[in-house]
Amino acid sequence: MADLILALDVTDKKHALKIAHACAPHIDAIKLGYPLILSCGLPVAGELERLDLPLIADFKVADIPNTNRLIAEQVFEAGFSSIICHGFTGRDSIQACVDVAADFGGACFVVAEMSHPGATAFFHGGSAEKIATLAMECGADGIIAPATRPDRVKVLRKIVKKRKILSPGIGAQGGDAEVVATIADGIIVGRAIYGAEDPAAAAESFACIRTRPLP
Repeated sequence: MADLILALDVTDKKHALKIAHACAPHIDAIKLGYPLILSCGLPVAGELERLDLPLIADFKVADIPNTNRLIAEQVFEAGFSSIICHGFTGRDSIQACVDVAADFGGACFVVAEMSHPGATAFFHGGSAEKIATLAMECGADGIIAPATRPDRVKVLRKIVKKRKILSPGIGAQGGDAEVVATIADGIIVGRAIYGAEDPAAAAESFACIRTRPLP
């Protein structure tokens, strides 16, 4: 089974905090991306830290090593426990994020393959395998692989072995939570939870796939 990660991609801070507090008992981590951070700033992480849930910075960092390092340092100083970076930028850029994460006692996940249909134009045909291999060589804690293509998750699992796979694309993009929960370590759900009329109930509906479901 897998952890349930809420992708909190809303742009209003009050709304985000309300959803997070309501869903907290039913999730294992919160992933914050550009929509909320560009709207509210990095300090919103400090407010969400009070929920005592791991915070994942999904900025898909993709720059030269020095810029990656500067971004990662700000992320961890703001209270995040993990960062997501792209792998196509190469070994040195990945290594910069991995090293900063280690310095802060955090984790770094590398995007091996994305979940949307257009991703197959580049993150496919061996490219994702190369990125996953490079991520492992750099000491990354895991990779991002698509819940929308479980067969690809299985292929990449052979490369990363016991290191973690987090899979986005559940719900709105068509990924099946119960299928992916058997092959990934964490499933990432956004709109199917935060866009629901009752986000807490929507989050609770995933209880059957969680690693640590509530009694």
